[in-house]
Amino acid sequence: MAWEHIDIDALDPARTIVVATGNAHKLVEIESILGRVMPDKVFVAIAQLGDFEEPEETGTTFLENALIKAEAAVAETGLAAIADDSGIVVDALGGEPGVYSARYAGVHGDDEANNAKLLSRLANTPASARTARFVSVVALIDAGGTVLSGEGSCEGSIGFAPHGENGFGYDPLFLPAARPGMTMAELSAEEKNAISHRFHALHDLARRLAASGTAI
Repeated sequence: MAWEHIDIDALDPARTIVVATGNAHKLVEIESILGRVMPDKVFVAIAQLGDFEEPEETGTTFLENALIKAEAAVAETGLAAIADDSGIVVDALGGEPGVYSARYAGVHGDDEANNAKLLSRLANTPASARTARFVSVVALIDAGGTVLSGEGSCEGSIGFAPHGENGFGYDPLFLPAARPGMTMAELSAEEKNAISHRFHALHDLARRLAASGTAI
């Protein structure tokens, strides 16, 4: 999508938090949840501030990758920043794809190839052993380096074939335990957001922010 450009020099550094994303929906979701405990803050997407190069995600955990993205946003803008990293963890595969979810088949963001590889890897795995979960970690860093993070998950299992036209990534294969008989891709955006791993991670971060009294 085309973002409305924001002049970074016109922003109040004490009131602004940069969201390290190019996803408009993610910006709205973060603002709606964290805005309750940070009502004095303005949230802007880094894509609105300029054409910044995305950092290489070299971490081996979701937290490490979230921190890499948040730290890069702080370095590029001089403002407090929040970033998330997420993926799907499949028990029968020892936690794969995990942090490599977006590039499981070799090309970053090739959802069709990633889903095909996952189904192939689980070809001989019965339904009872196809348990999995979406995991999300969000990290918030201020310009001085103070860090807070939150983690969330959505439990479920992997189906035997893709179903549904909504969502992206592994949504057509993931059967959330909270919505029996339906894949994430068969849920409306509202239904998905109410149970998603990112929703739970943001609420965890909001809880920690409220409990800590940290002035970010």
